[in-house]
Amino acid sequence: MMYPKTVLPNGLRIVSASMPEMESAAIGIWMAAGGRYESARSCGISHFLEHLIFKGTQTRTTRQIKEAIEGVGGSMNAFTDVEYTCVYARVPVKQLALTLNVLMDMTLHSKLGASDIERERQVILEEIKMYQDMPMQHVQDLLSTLMWPRHPLGMYLAGTPQSVRQIRRKNLVEYRDRFYTPANMVIAAAGPVSHRMLAEQIQKTFSKIRSGKVQRFRRAAGRQSRPRVHCAVKETEQTHLSIGFSAFPRNHPQVHGLNLLHIILGGNMSSRLFHQVREVRGLAYDIGTQVRRYADTGAFTVSAGVEHKKFLKALRVILEELKKIRSNSISREEFERGREFYTGQLSLMLEDTIDHMLWIGESEMALGVIHPLSFVFESLKKTKRSDVTEVARRVLNPSRLNLAVIGPLAPQIQRQAQAMLSWARP
Repeated sequence: MMYPKTVLPNGLRIVSASMPEMESAAIGIWMAAGGRYESARSCGISHFLEHLIFKGTQTRTTRQIKEAIEGVGGSMNAFTDVEYTCVYARVPVKQLALTLNVLMDMTLHSKLGASDIERERQVILEEIKMYQDMPMQHVQDLLSTLMWPRHPLGMYLAGTPQSVRQIRRKNLVEYRDRFYTPANMVIAAAGPVSHRMLAEQIQKTFSKIRSGKVQRFRRAAGRQSRPRVHCAVKETEQTHLSIGFSAFPRNHPQVHGLNLLHIILGGNMSSRLFHQVREVRGLAYDIGTQVRRYADTGAFTVSAGVEHKKFLKALRVILEELKKIRSNSISREEFERGREFYTGQLSLMLEDTIDHMLWIGESEMALGVIHPLSFVFESLKKTKRSDVTEVARRVLNPSRLNLAVIGPLAPQIQRQAQAMLSWARP
């Protein structure tokens, strides 16, 4: 599948995926506005603005926005990430033009009313408390802070209570006017859509809007020479841990090797960590790995929730598996099984209009190019077992290991965990 692309004179990019067999269409408006564009003072403003675009425009109330989409059988949502914000909807294809009009109205003409701001401020403060009460989520935030200290990548996407309280309407207006501009936007659609008609409708609204400037962010520093540990002592039902290593940026030539390392080590129920930690030893219910991808850096993480008294044993087993895959080559069978899982998951994902829209929208926003699946599969075929081993040796470097833990950790347990990180060094 090829993905047609139109670029308006003001820089707005329009991409689409034709899925003629589908009954629904998904459309999303992407803005290069996320956590890493913020300062400590404005931390959380991208997320705050995302909330507020649902609270009414110059011509629609918040209820009218919801009824316009849900009243035709559709659904809508939005999310804020580290490098972008996206507002999107999925609707019957005959309602695509209406939906596009609503989404554009929300992003370009949000009212940002004073009462809405104050009401939503309280909602977000409660949301921050909710995340802090979810150790499985909060440990990821602590890990980010550990991996990127004093850097926007290490700040909380929702902000802190202090930063959220000091964001004012003028800050939100300035931020929207700076980031929600054609030069910083991508509109992506997937389904039985006509790219020509989509581009024509978008051009009617956007052609007279000034381009704005492409926004830049502060690049991540990659300096780390020894392991870092952060233990948050808290009464929880489980001890939650997350291990992180600096990894490759999004367009790195060894991205497939990194993805295969993730699948083999902790990406599914056939993975090494799931088998050893859960199936063989019964140390955790939830155990897995994740790859975070950014423009100039990335992270490879391992996360688990374990019984308090099993924390040290689980940590030891995880570190042993990391050391093992870093030191020894993987089997041909394991490699082929991981590669088949990788290709199968990509194919299944792109059967859904929402997932397909997210695929092309993120690709265009982050890379400026959308590779067809055939290109990805051909690149994957060229990846060798030795590539995965090389990636493991480069990424799973014990001197750049970061460990975040939340639980009722006695000082002795914390010291033992710290000592294990030296034990893991080859």
